[in-house]
Amino acid sequence: MDAIEKAIRNAFEKGNAEDRAFRERVYRSAFAALDRALQANPDVTVEVAIKRRKAIQAKITEIESEFLPAVPDIGPQGDAPAVELGVGASPTVESGQQPSSPAVVVDGPVQSASDAPRSASDAPRSRVLPVVPDIMPDASLPDAPAIDMSAPATAGAATEVAPDRDERRIRGRRLPLTAIFLTVTLLAAVGIGLFFAVQTGVFKTQAQLDTAPPEAPPTVNGDDFTPANGDTGPAKPGAADQSRNWINVFSPTDASHVSAPSDAKAEVMKDDTGSFLRIRSGASGSAISFDVGQGVLEKLAGKHAMFDIIARSEEGKETQISVDCNFGELGDCGRKRYAVGQQRNEYLFDVQFPNKHPGSAGTIAVNSDFDKQGKAADIYEIRVSVEP
Repeated sequence: MDAIEKAIRNAFEKGNAEDRAFRERVYRSAFAALDRALQANPDVTVEVAIKRRKAIQAKITEIESEFLPAVPDIGPQGDAPAVELGVGASPTVESGQQPSSPAVVVDGPVQSASDAPRSASDAPRSRVLPVVPDIMPDASLPDAPAIDMSAPATAGAATEVAPDRDERRIRGRRLPLTAIFLTVTLLAAVGIGLFFAVQTGVFKTQAQLDTAPPEAPPTVNGDDFTPANGDTGPAKPGAADQSRNWINVFSPTDASHVSAPSDAKAEVMKDDTGSFLRIRSGASGSAISFDVGQGVLEKLAGKHAMFDIIARSEEGKETQISVDCNFGELGDCGRKRYAVGQQRNEYLFDVQFPNKHPGSAGTIAVNSDFDKQGKAADIYEIRVSVEP
């Protein structure tokens, strides 16, 4: 006995199975239970759902034939009344056709009306099946026994509701929306990445990132200073002192004119090379500012000046410093960058000042580590001289 028949017969035991109205309620409950089971499984295909409904229709037809009384054959094969099943698009069953379930039942093997003997003792008896009810909710059957059709059938593989295993059909149904979503998401991510890359200068060369005007290496002209042994690097300490009158801008003995942001440090220290100010820029790349007094700028207005920063890197850690200037009404010096070693050296740059009143003091800002790795630089002195 398959699961459908077992469920219906169990429901019959809860009432009077001889009562036709009761049986119809059981059949309706069975169809409603099947409908709930199909709706609860969205993977069931239309073909499987139709197959399941036809299976329950055939089983109900077979069961109902047991309860109808036999009646004499009322005419030739072509005059037999049609038996109609009211389930969806199920076909009608006539006594002269080959139905999915028998339309004529006799006590013994099933025979067609044309083949049955006509003797009085062996006259065939036909049974006309009632209209099988269509699917309707259980709410219209308050006294119908509940039938659970959600469990898969253990017998009769043809009646089992199985999910659609055709992966090509699933992909064909879902792939377009998924592909569109993934494509749009990927394009948006690429666009955002390119936008930020352009904004942050990822595709720019080092020369493009340095917005300062092109300048020669930080050395003085041959007339003013000739490096020892043909050295074209930073000037040696004191090498340019002989022919210049230097104006002091910063000295470690007076660090009151030095400003360090909150994430930067500036500390006066001393060793066998002398006193110096050890500066360490913060993680944000902030610089330490050295004041250039208004009186100093007034002496430089309208002249070509040479600035000299005497510095070295922290012991064992070579660094690359950057220098920016703000001279108020007299302009700036552009951005300068120097590779600073562990030996004390002079790092020079020149500025042509316009002939105007400065109006206020200025600043020279030094970043101790252009690469933002937390390296320090020791500043011994900052000074300036006017070209003759």
